[in-house]
Amino acid sequence: MSPCVQKIIVLTGSDSPRIQAGWHDLRSRLLHVPNLEIVGVFSASDTIPAHLQADLVVVLGGDGSILRGSRQLGLRKTPLLGVNLGKLGFLADLSPDEFLTGLPLLQRGEYSIAAHLMFNCRCRAVDGSEQTFTGLNELLITSGGTLRMLDISLRIDSEYVTTFSCDGLLISTPVGSTAHNLSAGGPILRQDLDVFAITPICPHTLSVRPLVDAATRTYQVSVNNAPDGAIAVIDGQITVPMRGSDQITMSRSEQTLLLARLPDHSYYSTLHRKLGWQGQLEYRR
Repeated sequence: MSPCVQKIIVLTGSDSPRIQAGWHDLRSRLLHVPNLEIVGVFSASDTIPAHLQADLVVVLGGDGSILRGSRQLGLRKTPLLGVNLGKLGFLADLSPDEFLTGLPLLQRGEYSIAAHLMFNCRCRAVDGSEQTFTGLNELLITSGGTLRMLDISLRIDSEYVTTFSCDGLLISTPVGSTAHNLSAGGPILRQDLDVFAITPICPHTLSVRPLVDAATRTYQVSVNNAPDGAIAVIDGQITVPMRGSDQITMSRSEQTLLLARLPDHSYYSTLHRKLGWQGQLEYRR
């Protein structure tokens, strides 16, 4: 049994009219739920006070809202539950009606909590300056608007692996494997695995294929002769310019994403619903 949900924090994700309208409707319905207290409502730019305690954080929007919410929470050990007001939604996979239907289960503690891998990116520029960012989905190295092929060097635990000649490179967590990684032809990873997927985007050599390795390792990437406009992108939300001799070191974070799941919402059922996996084709009419 998980903790019974009595107090919730709500993250509205963005100020878009669609999200605000969805929150207005959901709030009016939540106010009539017995023994449930909304202790705080925050937008994407707000800081959640450290003293504020809740049993669950309800994130409204899509997977992008979950990504922002995971960084807002920092090391706070409060599980998130995504309510999908966006489009596809692998992480935010509940509709508002499904959330309200499942709320009694949450209040009785009849749900599971899974801890998902997150990562740190330490970006070290050639002038010696450093920045560190935390991500949930993936690190992307790309030429940006220049549309030029890149030569991206990869080291794992300081051992040289290869130099990818490609349009870009993705290093994804299992949670991120169904995002950009999937579009680029990378593998789908079960979300509780402790690994990273390394996927080149449109590699120059057809023998180059995605690679899966342990999250306990350290990954170092640099761009040889980086063209103007080359960038590193974390979770599609944080952008860092990449110049020649700049280096990014990626490793697992102490922070994890705690995600609450209702009993009927398993990983594979989500893949079936979101990717339209129909099983065997219907050949006969």
